[in-house]
Amino acid sequence: MKNRAYNILKEKLVNCEYEPGSLLNEAQLAADLGYSRTPVREALNRIENEGFIRILPKKGIYVTDVSLNDVVQIFQTRLEIEPVALRLAAPYLPEKELLYFKESFNRDEADFHCGFRLDTAMHLFIIEHCGNRFIIDMMHQVFDQNTRVIISSKQNKTKIHDARKEHLEIINLLMDNSVEKAQTAMYAHVENCKRAALDYFYNLQAFSSQPAPTYKTQLKMSYNDAK
Repeated sequence: MKNRAYNILKEKLVNCEYEPGSLLNEAQLAADLGYSRTPVREALNRIENEGFIRILPKKGIYVTDVSLNDVVQIFQTRLEIEPVALRLAAPYLPEKELLYFKESFNRDEADFHCGFRLDTAMHLFIIEHCGNRFIIDMMHQVFDQNTRVIISSKQNKTKIHDARKEHLEIINLLMDNSVEKAQTAMYAHVENCKRAALDYFYNLQAFSSQPAPTYKTQLKMSYNDAK
């Protein structure tokens, strides 16, 4: 039960159904899931260790914000690791799957959610064939955070970066067995994604007239309502 609670709650956090900066209540979460509070509490403790939440005794559960520093560290990791994972995975990538991704990226652009899911699937497809479980486990955690960045930055549906041509270039190079060129293309692609994400978050900080609510403002509002 605690594993099911963990999977459900983490998915909602990754997909920003529980918005960054919001405050949650353990009893309400348990009621929503139809579970007792014990498995929910154990799941939350595990999720806190992964950095998605902070448990504030006697106050609630704070959903951590997506910060500029998070974006920097996510892409720093991706830039260092993904080209290496691609080199390790290249001999083991099934051609049938590569063709599927090629056909998918050649179609007209899908809606936002389908588009970024396909993007993430292609990256994880390569990573999961690298044969190194430590890289695979680490990059799954990185992509969970990467998904939060994408969704939180696209809540207003602003187009940040259309990377279909870059994905197709990587796939075509892999199919031609041009591994070194594919590594270079992967690095350039992740660098472009990083630049686009950082530009968005810099602009958000510079021009947002009203910052997103944080747990402190929520607590203050709660205190005022109680009065």
